[in-house]
Amino acid sequence: MSATIREIEFNGLPALELEASGARAVVSLFGGHVLSWTPAEGKEWLYLSEQSGFDGRTPIRGGVPVCFPQFAERGPLPKHGFARSRMWSLSEQRCGDDFALVVLRLHDDDATRAIWPFAFSLELTVCIEDNRLDLELEIANTDTRVFSFTGALHTYLRVSEVEEVAVEGLYGFNYIDTANADAVRRESGERVMIEAEVDRIYCGVTRPLLVRDARRSLGVNAEGFPDVVVWNPWETKCAAMPDMPDSGFRRMLCTEAAVAEKPVELPPGQQWWGRQTLVSL
Repeated sequence: MSATIREIEFNGLPALELEASGARAVVSLFGGHVLSWTPAEGKEWLYLSEQSGFDGRTPIRGGVPVCFPQFAERGPLPKHGFARSRMWSLSEQRCGDDFALVVLRLHDDDATRAIWPFAFSLELTVCIEDNRLDLELEIANTDTRVFSFTGALHTYLRVSEVEEVAVEGLYGFNYIDTANADAVRRESGERVMIEAEVDRIYCGVTRPLLVRDARRSLGVNAEGFPDVVVWNPWETKCAAMPDMPDSGFRRMLCTEAAVAEKPVELPPGQQWWGRQTLVSL
């Protein structure tokens, strides 16, 4: 079957459906947001909350939101910045014998400059093939002044039972324990297990990760992004989220390619890029 890219509606929002080599992905133009990814051999790997709003204003809960120009609440801007709640445009689409690729773009406008007074261009490339999903984010400073930013590809993984999931590859790295007053700790376990609220920024991660979930595994590799965020809100915080079911925390785990500990200083006319690759094993 040849690869295809179709314009669709997803819960009332304009989106793109990519199919290639038996794999499928759905990308919303609102937020430049990957909503779904099913590899050729396997089932859905991304968690999308059934209670998420799709009103074209509120950020979508789940999938892979793009956080820019601020990660979380680590700065004066709205949480996770504004890119995830803006309408992006389709810049390019290509299909080959075994892949499908789209490029989305977002530029500054009056609304973004009102809260962050810089000119910029974001480019998100999404490519699927067989059992692989590649996401690449490029940030260009089109202003006349240097600006700084943090951000992430805030990847929500769909898991069978979060307490049975293991994340490997983080042993020996320091992390900021956001759930415990930003205490700095060192990962001493070969596997990170989720048994309570987890909100950690692992700094300077240089190894790929392996996420083990029941009978399947996911390889996660990042380039350009120096940090890895591991997040699960657990029972109390999940129940307080209007766009998550009370038990939703049991079916998701965020492992995010991020630049969170130290902001990137980007001079005028320069570009920065980061890539995250997911491989279903």
